[in-house]
Amino acid sequence: MSGKYDLLSEQGLRLDGRRPHELRRIKCKLGVFEQPDGSAYMEQGNTKVLAAVYGPHQAKGNQTESVINCQYSQATFSTAERKNRPRGDRKSLEFKLYLQQALSAAIKSELYPRSQIDIYVEVLQDDGANYAVALNAATLALIDAGICLNEFIVACTASLSKSNIPLTDISQFEEVSGGPKLTVAALPTAEKIAFLEMSERFHIDHLGTVIETAMAGCREIRDILEAAVKEHLLHMGSASDFAKVG
Repeated sequence: MSGKYDLLSEQGLRLDGRRPHELRRIKCKLGVFEQPDGSAYMEQGNTKVLAAVYGPHQAKGNQTESVINCQYSQATFSTAERKNRPRGDRKSLEFKLYLQQALSAAIKSELYPRSQIDIYVEVLQDDGANYAVALNAATLALIDAGICLNEFIVACTASLSKSNIPLTDISQFEEVSGGPKLTVAALPTAEKIAFLEMSERFHIDHLGTVIETAMAGCREIRDILEAAVKEHLLHMGSASDFAKVG
C-alpha cells in the first residue's frame, strides 16, 4: 500500500492512542429539537453532526411512491479554514446522493406511498469520516421520527497502515496522511452493503480484509446506536439524558 506516513507506532498504536480496530469515542442523543418530527446529535471522535427529519408528509405533484429527500451541508466553522462554499459544493452534493442511496435501502418505503420524508444533516465539526457520521446521525433521527426501517443502517470507514494492518474509523489526520480510505454503509444484521466508496483503489489482496474491517465497525456502531435508542426510550422527555458510549 502506498501511504504518506506510517499510521501506527512501534507499539502498534495510532496517533490518538487507539488500537487498529478501535472506534473513536461515540456520543449520541435523540430528540434534540422540538420542531422536526425527529432529530439527533452525534459525535464520533471530534466529528460532530446534527440531523433532523420532517415527515412523512404529502409529496408534491402526482407522485405515487415515497420520496426520500436528503440535504447535506457543513457549517462555515466546521474546519480550521473557513469554507468558501459550505453548502452546494461538489462534495456536499455527492454526500447528499450517497445518503439518499443508503437510507432508501433502510426505510420501509412501501409504508409511505405518496409521501415525502426530508432528512437534513449538518456537520458542525469536521474530523474525518463525515459521511459515515452523518448517516449514523440520520439513522437515529429517523428512529426518533418513528420512521419504520428494515434495520439500522450504519456506516464506518477503514484504511490500511503501511504494514498492511487494517484501521477502523479513520480520523481526518489519518485521511490526509495515510493511504486510500474505504467507506461502507451497511445493514449489519442482514450482512448487506448499501453503499461502498473508495478514495483510491486497494490491492485485490487487501480489499476483502478492509471491507470486513469496515463491516465489523458497522456492527459495533449498530450496537452502540441500539443502546442509545433504548436509553432514549427509557428516559423519554428528559432533556438532561445524554447517551455516552465508547
